[in-house]
Amino acid sequence: MKPIVRLMTAEDIESVYEIELKSFETPWTLEAFNKEIHENELAVYHVLELNDSVIGYGGMWKIVDELHVTNFAVLPDYRGKGFAHFLMDAMEDYGVIHGFKYMTLEVRRSNAVAIALYEKHGFVGAGYRPKYYVDSGEDALVMWREL
Repeated sequence: MKPIVRLMTAEDIESVYEIELKSFETPWTLEAFNKEIHENELAVYHVLELNDSVIGYGGMWKIVDELHVTNFAVLPDYRGKGFAHFLMDAMEDYGVIHGFKYMTLEVRRSNAVAIALYEKHGFVGAGYRPKYYVDSGEDALVMWREL
């Protein structure tokens, strides 16, 4: 069955938070997601749904003419099956439709799988943020793409 990508609603927060917990060593808090959805006017989030269940999500901040990807995750059981591409395609389409010129993100230097996904979507490395990740002190690779 083909997944559906749609804008995230308040009803999705618990599901998104569960994906966050299963995806990251230092997850965002439930409160952070509530603030993103209810208070942050710059935030836009998409969810990836399969068989009426949220299996992934991606968040972005709208900053002038760019979209800054803040977080992106797919449940572990659904990784490596192409589902992330549906989600990234929808996020890129949102940017094009709404007139944004660029997308940017940070990714752990060691996350070869994520880097490969982003490269397939036209992102290129633009530099590093030293010791960006406070949990490990790992550097972040900064990636950009034009829309």
